[in-house]
Amino acid sequence: LLEGVTLAFDAMRSSKMRSALTILGVVIGVTTVMVMASLVDGVRRQIFATMESASPSTFYVMRKFSATPLNPANLPPDVRARPPVNEADAAALMQSDVIRHAGLWVQIQQRMGYQGGGTQAVMVYGADAAFLEVQGGTLLRGRLFSPSELRSGSTVVVLEEEMAERLFGQLQPIGAVIRIGGLAFTVIGIYQKPANMFQPPGGTDGGIIPFRAAKRSFPYDATTGLFIAVLAARGAPVPEAKDAAITALRHARALRPAQPSSFDVVTQDQVLDIMESFTSAFFLVMIALSSVALLVGGIGVMAIMMVSVSDRTHEIGLRKAVGATRREILWQFLVEAATLTGFGGLL
Repeated sequence: LLEGVTLAFDAMRSSKMRSALTILGVVIGVTTVMVMASLVDGVRRQIFATMESASPSTFYVMRKFSATPLNPANLPPDVRARPPVNEADAAALMQSDVIRHAGLWVQIQQRMGYQGGGTQAVMVYGADAAFLEVQGGTLLRGRLFSPSELRSGSTVVVLEEEMAERLFGQLQPIGAVIRIGGLAFTVIGIYQKPANMFQPPGGTDGGIIPFRAAKRSFPYDATTGLFIAVLAARGAPVPEAKDAAITALRHARALRPAQPSSFDVVTQDQVLDIMESFTSAFFLVMIALSSVALLVGGIGVMAIMMVSVSDRTHEIGLRKAVGATRREILWQFLVEAATLTGFGGLL
């Protein structure tokens, strides 16, 4: 083996350009595979980190949870048969001892503007004062909604930090009046969301407004955009709180034991399972595509070794004349090829 490696380096020194091109092909192939694997692993880690930034005792109740998008204008019959979640459902959940918060929220897509400037449609949450505890994040300035603002659906907004910088720049946003979908809202606070490289369709998060203001003023998707954010009581396991939520909602909707639930309860584990299956499939596809570059590098090595064998016919004949077997000659060129590819792989 040592002799084979020594001969391989001798051959590399005698044919520098040919060896360099061979090594370059391997470098490109291995680098492509490693970059793709690192990107997919980074995607997976970011998804999990984003999920973990939210409260671990959080789960959601919604009309229908689907891993694939649903068209609100053409819902399947089994989804249309389900009533959307409502404030009565949230109130029923709050009756359980193992649930400390159940708030009806809504997601809408609207443009934001200030003094002639504006944005494309961004995600705006109609939520309550427990938003940061549920979703994660930090209140940087100002305040969240008061109970009276939530009850009346006041036109106030807590802006996301990046959106505040985009609209106001160096100006003071607290107390300013912005327009959301053409309606005036007063800025009462600025919050910073957890780091997340993934954004919902339509762009970045815009901010939070009281749920009743969002429901009264803007159109929304009652199937996937309307949901109840639930926090389990401190010390209560999420599975126990989930079972209590299912029991409470079935009782509130007068469902018989034989009837299926007319709602879905979604925990972080379910979302993570879907993301895991998605990233695993994505990982396999990316590795398969990037392996083509490695295959090309391998074909390049094969071609170079065939040229090397043709150029060294006299050396092979001399070795056979002094007793070398076919196996020993094959071993010499295999070690040389492995040395070239191994050197490229290390680089």
